Amino acid sequence: MKCPYCGYKESKVIDSRPAEEGSSIRRRRECLSCAKRFTTYETVESLPMVVIKKDGSRQSFDKRKVLNGMIRACEKRPVPFEVLEQKADEIVNGGLTLDMRQKLLFVDGEAVRLTATEYKITELLMRHIGQVFSAAQIYENVWNENADFSVENTVMVHIRHIREKIEIDPKNPRYVKVVWGIGYKMEKHQK
Repeated sequence: MKCPYCGYKESKVIDSRPAEEGSSIRRRRECLSCAKRFTTYETVESLPMVVIKKDGSRQSFDKRKVLNGMIRACEKRPVPFEVLEQKADEIVNGGLTLDMRQKLLFVDGEAVRLTATEYKITELLMRHIGQVFSAAQIYENVWNENADFSVENTVMVHIRHIREKIEIDPKNPRYVKVVWGIGYKMEKHQK
């Protein structure tokens, strides 16, 4: 981190603690050149959910648009608003259904018990089906910390546990795939 006083590019972290209710990390640093102290805040860059339309164009996901379309489609049908609202909070990929309201994952209609970390990884991958994430990107998005060289194994173990819970054959996964040398992605499936 560049020192705001002298511009030197090296500093050491003296103190780290969560800030803003855990959504960022406050770090107290000391410049290795001038020895002055300064504070930095680190936050995870959140990735917006993107919808790929039939014509191939991309648009930011807007839950209200989905809900309004569902309301229009069901105007003359006896479908309760609560049901439509619940469906708007789901991401479906083949036999996987992620219920973001209840924080649950269903595989072929059966609820699967995921740890909080496994759920966050699954949600990240399902919100961005087909997009490849490096282990460092997954770590930074899920743990809200900067990734270092040791995160590769941590993410790999969590991915293995997710596969054991959602895949028929975890050694030949259908959903969570490795892109060798790059990272992981959620493969797109039709129902």
